[in-house]
Amino acid sequence: MLTICLLILIGLYLRKPVEGLVERLKNVDWSRKFTSLWQHIQPYAKKAGRAAAKPILQFYYVVTGSETSTLEKALIYGCIAYVVLPFSFIPRAIYRFLGIMDETAAVLFVYSKIKDKITPAIETKVVNTLDAWFGADFEVIA
Repeated sequence: MLTICLLILIGLYLRKPVEGLVERLKNVDWSRKFTSLWQHIQPYAKKAGRAAAKPILQFYYVVTGSETSTLEKALIYGCIAYVVLPFSFIPRAIYRFLGIMDETAAVLFVYSKIKDKITPAIETKVVNTLDAWFGADFEVIA
């Protein structure tokens, strides 16, 4: 399933048809897939920092929305997995800058596809999660 999601991500990026691949994912239990992926997000966030973790959390919370299509779920799953799991087409350990750039390109591409789904409620969840992991990012002065 991860391979199909990555192929969809690459296919859309290259402007290729992906309908056949999306059709293969219609009956996937997405909540189970994202629950297992969640265990990788927090350790990634701790290493990457608050700013890098924000879009990953936005993606995670968008995918839990009832209006998220199978295509969007596949894009988000493929992107999160590509960023947080220890494999990459261009490994960070060997090609430091390029390894970061390919992951950044994936995040920016998926963000452009789902940004309209990031609601104020999702932003609140993201900020609350980041505050729990990193502490509040600013103090309100009264």
